[in-house]
Order: sequence, then structure tokens, then C-alpha cells
Amino acid sequence: MSISHFISPFQITFFLLQIFISNAHKHLNNPPQTPKVSAVLVFGDSTSDPGNNNFILTPFKGNFPPYGRDYPDKRPTGRFTNGLLASDLIARYLGVKDNVPPYLDPSLTVHDLMTGVSFASAGSGFDPLTPTISNVIPLPRQLEYFREYKTRLAAKFGKTRTMEIVNNAFYIVSAGTNDFVVNYFTLPIRRQKYTLPAYMDFVLNKQMDFLQSLYNEGARKIGVVGLPPMGCLPIVITLFSDNALLDRGCIDFFSSVGRTYNSMLQTRLNLMQFNLASQQGGRIAYVDAYSTLFDVIVSRYKYGFKEVERGCCGTGLLETTVLCNPKSSTCPDASKYVFWDSIHPTETVYRIFFESTRSVVDSVVKD
Repeated sequence: MSISHFISPFQITFFLLQIFISNAHKHLNNPPQTPKVSAVLVFGDSTSDPGNNNFILTPFKGNFPPYGRDYPDKRPTGRFTNGLLASDLIARYLGVKDNVPPYLDPSLTVHDLMTGVSFASAGSGFDPLTPTISNVIPLPRQLEYFREYKTRLAAKFGKTRTMEIVNNAFYIVSAGTNDFVVNYFTLPIRRQKYTLPAYMDFVLNKQMDFLQSLYNEGARKIGVVGLPPMGCLPIVITLFSDNALLDRGCIDFFSSVGRTYNSMLQTRLNLMQFNLASQQGGRIAYVDAYSTLFDVIVSRYKYGFKEVERGCCGTGLLETTVLCNPKSSTCPDASKYVFWDSIHPTETVYRIFFESTRSVVDSVVKD
């Protein structure tokens, strides 16, 4: 006997109406979550450049295979990895957008702009000399682009709405590695003028000047990424190890520079946060990249990695940018590698880094 013999059409309609009303009440009582911030805005180097270098005259690009091998549609976007960057994952976590696009992309819509872009340029740094080495976008120029960005938004939404977007955005600042690896340790110019401690002070002062300028432009929620264990980067091991082919262990001297600099940076950020509390408000926080990457390397099996000393692209010893190209061989499974090329992490590592920073991000963006 069918169920229709026991339930009339009227009863079915009444039952469905109750379900509809119940769901409506649930929706009203628990509305969909809105994004925690208005936008995600990013400054820095290749750790956060999604393709700005595609639009400038520089050899330091990653807009060709095998870069982007595991990106959606297997598309090389200019990101110096096989897939997504940590800044993309943070934007997704905050509910703003799936990927943070490059500001210089001429195809961006106003909506793309208002929800966040990256001004970062691979090869850049806080030392004014660093970006000139690869002819990339200096941090002060990135700040000029930010001012231009504000002007473009104001033309569409007005100054008041623009400042609401700017004040409520989450800012990521990730740079400094090139100042040491590409500039100070590789070239003689800065070493002739600065001792290592003096150079660290010089770079840190430039970084703090940038952060203060960013705050003056309206940034109120800022995450500042520290230096990684530089002595564990495959290219550093290759260039500075006494026997790079046989001994591929981390070189602690270079990593110790990162540790010392990060400690100095945290002290200065704490002081800046203290001063912000007595001014117009705002939050600025240190984001620890060193501990995560170092733990991944020394505890590789815990994370499922099989290779931590070489990149996935080519030999993994020196390849980056044009040396990692369509003719380069690549490992079959990048998720088993910590590094994609000789400098840059794989998407898997960026995901681990993102997970380790969620509490810091939450503390910065909280109401």
C-alpha cells in the first residue's frame, strides 16, 4: 500500500510549508557569514607576487611552465611555485576571494580592486639596491601603487567608502630575504660599506619606515612576515656550502642571521604596536615563517615530505625563474617536496604555513 493512502495532499503541503518556515527562521537567526575584512592587500617579494612581474621589463618572471603546474587549469600565472601562495589561502580563509591578483593586471575590474590585490614584486626588498639587481618594483614604488589604488577606488566609490575599505583591509608584508641572499651575501657592494650587524639595522630601519608609511596611508590590520631559515634554501646551500653536492644540510650561519633579524623585528613591531594603541588604533603582528619552514625541514617525515634539500624543478640546486623553464624536468609529485625551485616553497608548504598563521591572522582582524 502506498504512502499516499495515509497522507493527503493537504497534509503534504502543510508539512512542506512547516519545513520552509523552519528553514527561514534558521536563516534569519544564523545569517551567512560575511567576510572578516574588506580586502586583502599584499606587499613584498616573490613569496607574495602573483604576477606583477609579468607586466614589467625584468628577467625575474614565473609566467611559464612548469610554474603553475598544480594551479587551477594548470596555468602559470607568475606565482613562483607550483600552485597557490599563502596570501591566496589567507584571502580564502577570510572569505574575501579565492586568489589575490596582481595589481598591474590591466584586466582587473573594480570589484577585483576593492576586494584586494597584491603589489608585490618577485626579487624586491627593503634595501633600495635590492630591486635594482633584477629591475623589479621597489617597496616605495609598491606604496605609490597603493596610493594610486586608493585614487581609483575613490573615483568609483568616493573617499569615505574608499577609506572604509582601506581601514578594514588585512595587509600582508612579506620581504627581506632578497636583501640578504641576493644582495648582501652574493654581491660585494653592501659588504664594503656595512658590517653584517650594521646592514641588519639598515634593512630593519627601511622596513619600519615602510610600515609606518603604510599605516599613514590608512592600513590598520597588518601582518609582517619574518625571514625564513635562509641557510636551508637549496640555492644558499649550493652557493655557500664547501661541498654542495655531497653535503646538502642547512648552513646555520645564514639561518642564524634570520633568527637574529626576526628577534630585532619583533622588538620593533611590539614597540610600534604599543605606540599605535596610544594613537589612532590598529594592530600589527609578527608572522613567524622561520619556525614553520625549519620544522618542516627537520621533521620532514611528520609532514610527509621525502625531499627537503633540493627543489622539484630540474636538479633543484640552482634553478629558479628562467633556469626553471618548460625544458626542465620536474619531480612527479610536488607535494613530497618542500621546495618547488631552488628558492621557493611548494604549495603544500604554503598550506602548512597558512595553517600555522591562522591564529595570528585572527588576532589582527578581530573586531
